[in-house]
Amino acid sequence: MKQITLLAIESSCDETGVSVVQKENGDIRVLSELIASQSIHESTGGVVPEVAAREHLQVIGPMITNAMQQANVNKDSVHAIAITVGPGLMPALAVGVQAARTLAFAWNKPIVPVHHIEGHIYSALLSREANEANAANEAISSMPALGLIVSGGHTMLIEIENHLTYKILGQTRDDAAGEVFDKVARMLQLSYPGGPKVSELAKRGNSEVFAFPRPMSNSHDLDFSFSGLKTSVLYKLQELGKDLSEQVRADIAASFELAVIDCLAGKLVNAMKKKKYGSVLLAGGVAANSALRSRIQKESDAHAVKLCVAPQALCGDNATMIGQAGLFAYEAGRKKNWQEVDAVARVSIESFSKTGLYSLLTDSRNRES
Repeated sequence: MKQITLLAIESSCDETGVSVVQKENGDIRVLSELIASQSIHESTGGVVPEVAAREHLQVIGPMITNAMQQANVNKDSVHAIAITVGPGLMPALAVGVQAARTLAFAWNKPIVPVHHIEGHIYSALLSREANEANAANEAISSMPALGLIVSGGHTMLIEIENHLTYKILGQTRDDAAGEVFDKVARMLQLSYPGGPKVSELAKRGNSEVFAFPRPMSNSHDLDFSFSGLKTSVLYKLQELGKDLSEQVRADIAASFELAVIDCLAGKLVNAMKKKKYGSVLLAGGVAANSALRSRIQKESDAHAVKLCVAPQALCGDNATMIGQAGLFAYEAGRKKNWQEVDAVARVSIESFSKTGLYSLLTDSRNRES
């Protein structure tokens, strides 16, 4: 098949994403791309799953219609529906999955289940040049690739031996890096989502003022830990008292940010020392951090490894990355009918890549209940 067109849906947390992507003669185009962010969570300082699900319900139908219209496609020209099945917040995931199941039944189309982290990996292969994602083609010849996924829910080093084949090399043992950014933001009295605000504040600070720890920097594995760093920032703020100057707050933010980046870059370098990789893929919400992008570029250059970074606009959750991964999955035969797909809060990308079967999703869902 020379041309494949997918409708892609993402609803794993608090972003509703709908995109239409198309692959023709090896080139991938984004025909339409919609993202609806939920500002309602600012009042609670974090995402409430049931509230997120209600917000998804209000917008997902019109977004699907609009995305199809903008892409100038109809149900007959869509080959399949790519959907995030997990991991994520179960109520939020269920909204997108049920929308995909309904369309698949009504249109008599297959569903391509996509792992959320898989989507982030493929976002690093998306290029904004000429609205194409031809970096994916180039990456085929440079695999195995080393993926560093840094988001609010995940911090992982993943080896991508080939398309759709993943091996977890290391992951956080407690808080994810993005989660710690948000928690430190609350300590600094910054509003939600706090990660970007910490980074903006850090730009005005001196990262050498406070010596925060780099947890597990001397361990012999590739795992991460950030809870000790978070606690260290809390103790320092308690020590300094409530009336902090703006400069001190900026110095704390800068010193904290550098500690996180040192942890991430250090483990990445250790992984590159263990094995030769053709490319490094940096993705996830925290990959939007300019200081992190600069540091990972520096380390990649030092090891003569090509760096592929997700476009700024696609670092957060979005449907385009789900469609990008979905195109390769569709070509590989990962097609399910509407009865074979369900949402699951937790499922390992490594296990998912080995089977991609509904039975795996069902088993994982039952273990959660």
